[in-house]
Amino acid sequence: MDLTKAASRPAGAPVAEADIRASDADRDRIAAILREALAEGRLDPEEHAERIDTVYRAKTLGELEPVVRDLPAAGGRPQPGPDTPATAPGTGAPLPDQNLVAIFSAASRKGRWHVPARINAVAIFGSVEIDLTEAVFPQQQVQITVTSLFGSVEILVPENVTLRSNGSGILGSFEIDTHEAADGDAPQIQVNGFAVLGSVEARPQRGALISDLRDRVWQNHRDLRRQLRDEHRERHELLRLDRLERRDRFRKRDDRGR
Repeated sequence: MDLTKAASRPAGAPVAEADIRASDADRDRIAAILREALAEGRLDPEEHAERIDTVYRAKTLGELEPVVRDLPAAGGRPQPGPDTPATAPGTGAPLPDQNLVAIFSAASRKGRWHVPARINAVAIFGSVEIDLTEAVFPQQQVQITVTSLFGSVEILVPENVTLRSNGSGILGSFEIDTHEAADGDAPQIQVNGFAVLGSVEARPQRGALISDLRDRVWQNHRDLRRQLRDEHRERHELLRLDRLERRDRFRKRDDRGR
């Protein structure tokens, strides 16, 4: 960010979006758009190398946006803030709400999956299971809205997340083991809804910690950045050698013409 601009801005004035500092995640997303454009033939290797260089030199969101302005995926430009909606892997589009409905049946969501900002669970004479112990949280805030009519909804979360509740049971049970995580940046899960002659239960799963999964996700980000930088250096070296070769050919041609 230009320090002279920051100094000239009145105290307390809001920071323009273009002047907000870019994060590693912002740069990685723009780099992924450029890589896709290269694979589709929208950019040639030299253009791709130049733009990648700009991406990893960029310090603000305003410097990143022009890099993909003329590409189809440019609509998914980076947005700041910890509460940015979750995005689908490899795209800039928000993850759709997850709906789990069990009517005289059973529904479940478990394993390794990207959790959207909103989950809706409905159990009518059926059962719903939501297991977040191995899930990836692209954003901090997650809201789960549950409706249980003569059914059951069970929610399992990692031990080190914040779990809150605002629900009630009508001739049924609505039991949430609320918990505040020690880490202020940990995911926060809010369970809302009601149970009528049914049950809703949410609790931490002992031994399930999100830290290992988070470290694994960030390691993937670092590996991708390292790969992109290596490709960038390789292309720059090829372009440099090509320029040297062309310069030598021109010199030899000029020497022969004298």
